[in-house]
Amino acid sequence: MAKEKRVEQITDMEVDFAQWFTDVCRKAQLIDYSAIKGVFIYRPYGYAIWENIRNVLDAAFKKVGVENVYMPMLIPESLLQKEKDHVEGFAPECAWVTMGGSEQLEERYCIRPTSETLFCDHFKNVIQSHRDLPMKYNQWCSVLRWEKTSRPFLRHREFLWQEGHTMHATAEEAEAFTQQMLNIYADFCENVLAMPVTRGRKTDKEKFNGAEATYTIECMMHDRKALQAGTSHYFGDGFAKAFEIEYTDQNNRKVNPFQTSWGVSTRLIGGIIMTHGDNNGLVLPPKIAPTQVIVLPIAQHKPGVTEAAAAIAARLEKAGLRVRLDSSEQSMGWKCAEYEMKGVPLRVECGPRDIENGQCVLVRRNDGEKTVCALEDLEGTVMAQLQAVHDGMYAKAKANLDSHIYEAHSLQEAKELQERNGGFVKTMWCGSEECERKMKEVAGMSSRCIPFAQERLDERCPICGRHADTMIYWGVAY
Repeated sequence: MAKEKRVEQITDMEVDFAQWFTDVCRKAQLIDYSAIKGVFIYRPYGYAIWENIRNVLDAAFKKVGVENVYMPMLIPESLLQKEKDHVEGFAPECAWVTMGGSEQLEERYCIRPTSETLFCDHFKNVIQSHRDLPMKYNQWCSVLRWEKTSRPFLRHREFLWQEGHTMHATAEEAEAFTQQMLNIYADFCENVLAMPVTRGRKTDKEKFNGAEATYTIECMMHDRKALQAGTSHYFGDGFAKAFEIEYTDQNNRKVNPFQTSWGVSTRLIGGIIMTHGDNNGLVLPPKIAPTQVIVLPIAQHKPGVTEAAAAIAARLEKAGLRVRLDSSEQSMGWKCAEYEMKGVPLRVECGPRDIENGQCVLVRRNDGEKTVCALEDLEGTVMAQLQAVHDGMYAKAKANLDSHIYEAHSLQEAKELQERNGGFVKTMWCGSEECERKMKEVAGMSSRCIPFAQERLDERCPICGRHADTMIYWGVAY
């Protein structure tokens, strides 16, 4: 039986998915529009989600030896020009500073769209010997890309992210670290955000500008479109040569180091919304929810109810959970709808009868399941229910992913499958960019990734008919 919809101001996702997404962003108070087109304001609730994402990831980075730094916002044009492929890829999105106060600047400064050039300029100065390597840096910052269209969390002109940049003595070490960081992202998405991912490598056409290889995690949203959730790039020694970064190796020779770069952004919040949300609003993974448990006293005007609810909240807070007690004068119906819309993973209800029976009632946000909890078992039961919320969210998202991957053996079949079902279409591929472009032109799908888990579907490329050894995923992406 379908859940009763309690928040009427949110458009049903089945009616208009794009409007549903925007409604959730606004009405759950995640974001607001600023005076500049394409530049958004992160409201406290939306920013708190990002803070929790940042805190978990930052701890994971530090476990593998990454240190945080901060680079300037402005990049001199002459510095940006040192890596031709890189600057050509970002040129259309660059915003430039040409005035300093009332004076015309002698050189234009680009507001960072990404910071490879700044890191390379710094690495040149601080890497001298093999003893300085590996050098593993990361920064949390905003970047600016002058996008033609914008959408909350998915495509901002200014957005928040982290960008890691590392230097290594050997190509093998750099390549291994590139994939290690991708796996950190994948594990984070699955174990923290409850978002199943497909891990793979981008085609040469879709890889990052200036990279030798780009690895990606691809997720599937409710509407069966793909979302690139995170990328990790292996640069080889191309940037090092362009920026004349050298170090003295153990044989006293001058050699170039090998580089990686990797990042995720506030786009992850858009992914959370579109993977887990429903027609009542957000459904937040417990590990990054700003409020993990909301405690609501029922019939709070009766003696002892508010005090009992406050005691429950205090116990859960002491257990290390992010808890809120709402003893305001709003109706119970309003409160339930409000915290459903905000995606709070678990609701604890406590009324006079519950107090009398030494219990409370737990209600899971993801599926509405109710559990009667003895107060003596409060902490353990709440922890178990939060884990059940995560597991249920992951299982639902995994079922959506697994049930919408289709196999095609011709271009026409791929086109029909996408038009009828959405999702990912997997085919063999000869490896040519010409076939990749034709798939986009005819079927409207871009290559999502060459998955690490390869299958032999056929002997030939369904687009050109030539021999094919590579299986690839196609899809329509945000």
